Amino acid sequence: MSTHAFPKAARLTKTDEFSSVFALRPRRRSPHFVLYVRANGKAEARLGVVVGKKFAPRAAERNLVKRMARELFRGRQDQLAGRDVLLRLQTKFPRAEFASRAAIRRACSTEIASLLEVAARPMPPPA
Repeated sequence: MSTHAFPKAARLTKTDEFSSVFALRPRRRSPHFVLYVRANGKAEARLGVVVGKKFAPRAAERNLVKRMARELFRGRQDQLAGRDVLLRLQTKFPRAEFASRAAIRRACSTEIASLLEVAARPMPPPA
């Protein structure tokens, strides 16, 4: 398999997997995203991305956010080994500030990259 692939083993796919991560407190918030991280007891890291129509009404925007998240995650997968990482879009990208896709792309890239750096930090001990 290509090193650029995003295999199914690296994804959160089932409702139960998403629910178990959502049950935790958010690890960090950014202006547009919320990050959840959970140890998964496996060798590889897995990613889930939630982008609702409420916050990104256009399919092109939703797909752009998901593609950016997957690409940035793929580059840091080795640092995130043994964790389930869930990113959720929590606010809209206002049309006044983000009139172009390039502006949305820049904002997503910086926010998601900083959140993934937080996710790569050592996990706090379970309560």
